[in-house]
Amino acid sequence: MVNNFSYSEPVKIEFGAGKSKELSALINRSGFTRGVLIADKLFVENGIVEKIRSSCLQITAVYSDITPNPLLSEVAAAAKLLAAERANFVVALGGGSSLDLAKFACSAVFADAPLTEYFYKRKAFTCKHLPLIALPTTAGTGSEVTAVSVCNDGLTGVKAPLRCENFFPYMAVVDPELTSSVPPFVTATTGLDAMAHALEGFWSVKHQPACDAFATAALKLIFNNLEKAYLNGNNLEARSNMSLAATLAGLSFALPGTAAVHACSYPLSTYYHLCHGEACAFTLDTFIKLNAAADNRVEFLSRELGFADSTAMAAEVRRLKKVFGLKTSLSDIGADNALDLAEKCVSHPFMQNSQVVPEACVLAKEFEKL
Repeated sequence: MVNNFSYSEPVKIEFGAGKSKELSALINRSGFTRGVLIADKLFVENGIVEKIRSSCLQITAVYSDITPNPLLSEVAAAAKLLAAERANFVVALGGGSSLDLAKFACSAVFADAPLTEYFYKRKAFTCKHLPLIALPTTAGTGSEVTAVSVCNDGLTGVKAPLRCENFFPYMAVVDPELTSSVPPFVTATTGLDAMAHALEGFWSVKHQPACDAFATAALKLIFNNLEKAYLNGNNLEARSNMSLAATLAGLSFALPGTAAVHACSYPLSTYYHLCHGEACAFTLDTFIKLNAAADNRVEFLSRELGFADSTAMAAEVRRLKKVFGLKTSLSDIGADNALDLAEKCVSHPFMQNSQVVPEACVLAKEFEKL
């Protein structure tokens, strides 16, 4: 096979236990002087936001009105605060929600039209935006190294991803210690989200060697550490390995994009109210088997990861879902029409990024096997 590809990743990555304690120095080194911290409410309540503010005098204000699926109205409110504070940088602390909101707000502060115009891709942002320093507190989304923001239009109920080169953070400060208090269910679902990112980056129609390498490295770490982190949240080695895995998985799909698993996750979240990671996990073993039948690279990957074959890898994913107590069948999620769900899944645009695009009737039969 002759390789022909382009690769670019503009995010500076600072990784290591305790790295978040260097935030003020990193801000100074970057030449930033006046910023806003965007953080999940949890970190206001548990005192972490106050600790960051007391050690980073460059931060002048905090925005924390963030729902688990950030709304365009919240993006607008955050952008208004950035403008009022005359911020020249932003720090985002939290999971995918706070990072996604911050990415959007860093460009929205310069918007000259309603945010719905950008969200529905009727208008594009200019290149002007505020630099973002991302501090992920979960090991899953990889949002700290991607150019995608997933938000919701509260008026229409539409949840959709928006990709923009502006959305790449300026810097990712990945500190595994920030994940130590994450509860077991969130550890499991965010970890499986990272697994989905790596697998889909690997089998995306736009996959490439550099991203394949990131995906393989991420998957080795996930299969060897996710259950350990789930069973013992104080296992810093497992936490560190999962934080590294999530970042590598983010790098693996940042350019190729996600595919069928994420296509299915949107209707599963919208209509059956699964959180994002659990929604991705729902079809993950199914698409391992479907992709393995179409792409012999998946078999090579499974053996590289220490499995006998792709069937064994899919079985391990299903075992992990059972250990984690996740919903694994149509009856678990309260779905009584497999074909209707399948039709919603195959119609999602992400499905076209997959090497395997099953007919709705075929996918419905797969759902019925779960």
